[in-house]
Amino acid sequence: MTNKITVYSIAMIISFLSFSSHAQQDPQFTQYMYNMSVVNPAYALDDDTNINLGLLYRSQWVGSVGGPTTGTFFGHTKLTDRLEGGISIVHDEIGDVVKQTSTYADIAYVIPVGLNSKLSFGIKAGATFFSTNFDGFSFSDQVNEDPAFSENINRTFPNIGAGLYYFSEKYYLGLSAPNLLQSKHLKDESGVFSEASENIHLFFTGGYVFNLNDNLKFKPAFMTKYVNNAPLSIDLTANVLMYDKLEFGLGYRYDDSITGMMNFSISSAIRIGYAYDYTLTNLGEFNSGSHEVFLLFNIEKFGKGYDKSPRFF
Repeated sequence: MTNKITVYSIAMIISFLSFSSHAQQDPQFTQYMYNMSVVNPAYALDDDTNINLGLLYRSQWVGSVGGPTTGTFFGHTKLTDRLEGGISIVHDEIGDVVKQTSTYADIAYVIPVGLNSKLSFGIKAGATFFSTNFDGFSFSDQVNEDPAFSENINRTFPNIGAGLYYFSEKYYLGLSAPNLLQSKHLKDESGVFSEASENIHLFFTGGYVFNLNDNLKFKPAFMTKYVNNAPLSIDLTANVLMYDKLEFGLGYRYDDSITGMMNFSISSAIRIGYAYDYTLTNLGEFNSGSHEVFLLFNIEKFGKGYDKSPRFF
């Protein structure tokens, strides 16, 4: 049993680091519409009354050995009539073995392109702190141990990202690449060459708010993620918002999982949300699903008060 657990843990780590093949490595989010600052540096709300803050925590594949956990924090606000700025932190772990923390500062330039719509150009810059801890690993094949796991790693990688964001109060479309620099994580020079790298991820996102009546809104959204030599990831969600307070809906990640989600506005300043993913693939035999929670805060600036419509995305 111990050997099986060890092999399974190593397999998950290899999947994350993408030895020999290029897999999707960026953390996965189900409630992406409320975590957009992490994905797209051009994300903008055009709100000069508040500082928007958010926290999100995801526990993926609960019950599996080494299941990933991700925590994010972001802060965002309007700086001038055309500039918006923010910060974001993403911390990702696989068991106690692989840890990665990325910190970024964002800046976005917003221009009107219609009566009610605007286009934002954004860039982000920062660093990723990557570490591994293989202490205590035992291998079932003692003769042919993988040299990639022979020593612990601590490295820092600079990175930049860019994005576009077209939006109004009712809809948005975004195109972004949060990490434009390909960083090398592992490299063995003892005759057997192996390496892993952080590949460029391209995100295309969109959403719309349909007013069904004064107290009911329908909010479909999507996110696609592309990585070279990996299957295209497609997320589709359909939420209903009641009385600008309670929101609930369903989601589907193509060939991966189905989702139930809900969130509630405690006040004009605080919103809390939860999502549960049920795994549809064979991996579902080894876990009980994924859980994700978020908290959103709106902090008044300069005593201006909250005079904007509720935050739909």
